[in-house]
Amino acid sequence: MIIRRVLALLLILSLRVAAQKAPQAESPRPAPKADDRMKADVLLIVAHPDDETGVSGYLAQLLDQGKRVAAVYLTHGEAGHNNMGRERGASLGAVREMELRHAMTQLGIQNVWFLEGKDTPSQDVLQSLANWRHGTNLEDVVRLVRLTRPDVIISWLPGIFIGENHGDHQASGVVAVEAFDSAGDPAVFPAQLAQPRKINETLLEGLQPWQPQKIYFFSDASDDKLIKGKGPQYPTTAISPSRHIPYWRVSMDVFRFHLTQYRTYIEKLQSLNDEQLEKLAGADQDSWATPVELIFGKSLVQGTPTGDVFEGIQPQAPPFDRLPSPNPRTHKGLSMEIGGPWYFYEDFWAAHDLIDLPKAGVPEIAVAAGTILQLPVILRDDDKEPAELILSMTLPEGWALKSPLPHYKLSPGDVFPIEIELNTPAKKSDQITELSCRAEAAGHEIGVVKLRVRLGSGGLPQ
Repeated sequence: MIIRRVLALLLILSLRVAAQKAPQAESPRPAPKADDRMKADVLLIVAHPDDETGVSGYLAQLLDQGKRVAAVYLTHGEAGHNNMGRERGASLGAVREMELRHAMTQLGIQNVWFLEGKDTPSQDVLQSLANWRHGTNLEDVVRLVRLTRPDVIISWLPGIFIGENHGDHQASGVVAVEAFDSAGDPAVFPAQLAQPRKINETLLEGLQPWQPQKIYFFSDASDDKLIKGKGPQYPTTAISPSRHIPYWRVSMDVFRFHLTQYRTYIEKLQSLNDEQLEKLAGADQDSWATPVELIFGKSLVQGTPTGDVFEGIQPQAPPFDRLPSPNPRTHKGLSMEIGGPWYFYEDFWAAHDLIDLPKAGVPEIAVAAGTILQLPVILRDDDKEPAELILSMTLPEGWALKSPLPHYKLSPGDVFPIEIELNTPAKKSDQITELSCRAEAAGHEIGVVKLRVRLGSGGLPQ
């Protein structure tokens, strides 16, 4: 009897021990969240240190409204001169990065990224994209859009206008548009979205697709008539409630850090008192106090082109909707059209549904007097018969062909890009002149290409 009771007690104790050793159900794990420190309401995507100057008066207003602003610089600006020391090349880029970080801290923007695009001094967007390794650069920008999850992107206008017309500015706008249309697509750069497989993962990134809601641009065009009224306008004369100075003064104070580029001008600013600065800010040649003019790109939410940037913005990002394929260009018979970056932009605008962006009625560019202008032309034979094309130029006084134009023989299906080189007059002029190139075949005109040109005393090479 006693033995039975002992055995029963041992059985009960063993069952209790087994129950205690049985695996307990784990508490539900919360899904991992994105790092909210990186979240931005607005992401600025530009080319060089100092590019923020064009919109810093507006960015300061956003910060006063409690908006989160981040910035991406696609180059270090290493190709420029140095007004502060002997550093050049990559070393100058390192200096300019530091100047920019001080400037952005002054403005109140902490999250700033630099990518590895090469500063490319030309007016040709295609040269900039090539020098940046376009695909790699785009992958990096898409990563940062997915990381920062902005509602709005602001960048340089992708287009060619008389003005500084920097190819890097244009290229930053091109990449910004491509990132706007790609970051929400789960099929684009999928390794960024793949679930990490190990704790010390270095290849798969664990991000999520992100679709921004709006994109806007700003421009360095000399003539602002083409961009006025194409988007919202933000005056800079109001007083910042956090800084107790006008927003134009905020922009000016941020600009003062870019000494390697503008030392003499910045030292002039530093020598002026408040009254003198206010007078200078209203002067035409400085225009610090002029409104920030934004250009509406496109929106995936309801709103108006000239309405506030945050008009219609929704709390949740919209679902990704792949762009429809643009209608391909159609060509018939023999034809001639302008080539180079102008040709690229016609395809780019159509592919990204940017049909309402401002553009010059006649292609235009500014170049230095006394240099060579290249006019890119594309000849096509979409006919069933071979043809011989004869080109002729109508040039203003002082212009001349570098070499006589040959005849061009095309077979059916040929696409023949050529560069017509022209000697420009030695004297600069504020007047814009128009060049015309005509193509004839069998005595009939088949096309005319026009280019408006302004000759300056310097500037970027074509």
